[in-house]
Amino acid sequence: MLSAEQKQQMEAENKAISDNMHLIGHRILVFSGKGGVGKTTVSVNLAYGLKIAGYRTGLLDADVTGPNVPKMLGLSGEMHTHGHRIIPHNCNDLKVVSIASLLKPDQPVIWRGPMRSKLLYQFLGEVEWGALDYLVADLPPGTGDEIITLTQKMQPDLAIIVTTPQEVSLIDSGRAINMANKMQIPKIAVIENMSGLICPNCGSSIDLFGTGGGKKQAERMNVLFLGTLPIDLETREMADNGKPIILENKNAQISRALIDIANKIERILSN
Repeated sequence: MLSAEQKQQMEAENKAISDNMHLIGHRILVFSGKGGVGKTTVSVNLAYGLKIAGYRTGLLDADVTGPNVPKMLGLSGEMHTHGHRIIPHNCNDLKVVSIASLLKPDQPVIWRGPMRSKLLYQFLGEVEWGALDYLVADLPPGTGDEIITLTQKMQPDLAIIVTTPQEVSLIDSGRAINMANKMQIPKIAVIENMSGLICPNCGSSIDLFGTGGGKKQAERMNVLFLGTLPIDLETREMADNGKPIILENKNAQISRALIDIANKIERILSN
């Protein structure tokens, strides 16, 4: 049984989250059934793809125990506060929040589920997101507490499941799709990442992990398919140096594909 004080605190917390989320036009969760599929790279570049299209956009790094968004953006320094509100980083006009901004380098987050959920409540309700057109949340892999928390509190319009063409990844992505269905997220879509390696010398594509699995998965499970993204060495190098490929080389094949996906998201959520 919750005490009267605990109930009051929960009500205040829920109201703060609701007030914040009502200022945001569309809320998108990006997750995957397994790690290592490039989910954060997709989240970062998609957020900028929406920004390039002229939309006010925020990026929430909800991977509490493995926060990599700041590294991929070249962000350093702590977030500031104003009163009881957290002020997000402004990175090339993208509002960004991550627990990594509160940690020392290499400091692990050894927290149980309730503690991680509590932090996400704060990121949703106590951050000064302001009026946004899109908020993109980069979730941890799997189907754990953070996804349940974000779905219940953020009330997303769209879940994007990132997979590779490999069978083991497709199996796990199927679990993620089923979870999104059970959580009653209105629209669910798949992106196939690492769909062919672009040769840096000749520009041809080498199907290291196969190709086409993501589209077949989307068709089989009756969800949307947003497109494919290749393995691009420049993208990896840029990410290691805190520079999203979509900003640094808009003519790269992967950048054009990301912009096309951002345009598809715009059309999907405008209907």
